[in-house]
Amino acid sequence: MPHGDFSWYQLCTTDVEAAGAFYRRLLDWQGRDAGMQGMTYILLSKDGVDVGGMMALPEDVLKAAIGPYWMGYVEVEDVDATAARVSASGGIIHSPPADIPDVGRFAVIGDPQGAVLSLIHWNEGNAPPPAPANRMGAVGWHELAASDWPAVFPFYAELFGWTKGEPIDMGGMGTYQLFEHGGRAIGGMFNKPPEMPAPGWLYYAQVPDIAAAVATIAAEGGQVLHGPMEVPGGAWIAQGRDPQGAYFAVVAPPAGEMT
Repeated sequence: MPHGDFSWYQLCTTDVEAAGAFYRRLLDWQGRDAGMQGMTYILLSKDGVDVGGMMALPEDVLKAAIGPYWMGYVEVEDVDATAARVSASGGIIHSPPADIPDVGRFAVIGDPQGAVLSLIHWNEGNAPPPAPANRMGAVGWHELAASDWPAVFPFYAELFGWTKGEPIDMGGMGTYQLFEHGGRAIGGMFNKPPEMPAPGWLYYAQVPDIAAAVATIAAEGGQVLHGPMEVPGGAWIAQGRDPQGAYFAVVAPPAGEMT
């Protein structure tokens, strides 16, 4: 897994069983217990390939009145060295580097404007296989709503080697800046609207049909917050909240281009 690639997605929620049922119906994800000692951790897979994990919200998070959330993990060559660079660049270390027995090493960080994600370095042979482009059920897009994306972009560029792709003019909403890694676009950054309380990351799972996905979200107790809407290039997106309150998004390919 190359340094700078998103490689894992984790849901921390108040009801693991109910959340698992929701995403199974929406994305056809299957769940199985990872067998971790001292805790329940559910591995989520699609067509036999692991795409993420799910666990109950930790007690300290509940006490801090933080609701359910999705967390993205970025692969790095050295978690400790990267965490030190985070601190030197004005970022925050929320959870210092620590080992996940028989899995790898991780840390939870915040960028200088407060958006949170995790670093991970998988033990040899443990990294999940990279998802092919447009594979249904896999996360296919990563979006940062920043306080000031031009100011925070250098932080990510230095940390992960991300480069600027095409800027998209969104009119009154400003610029939507695509970012690339390894020669392909993997996400976008923009300045959050005033009503958004804090900067944050949003992850888009790929679905074959946006109308069907929106209908399933509503039928299964979730909430569609924005969309469906067409975006440059012809793809369709919708953003929502699952029944427990975690924000997520889905993206469907242009008509006739499903793989």
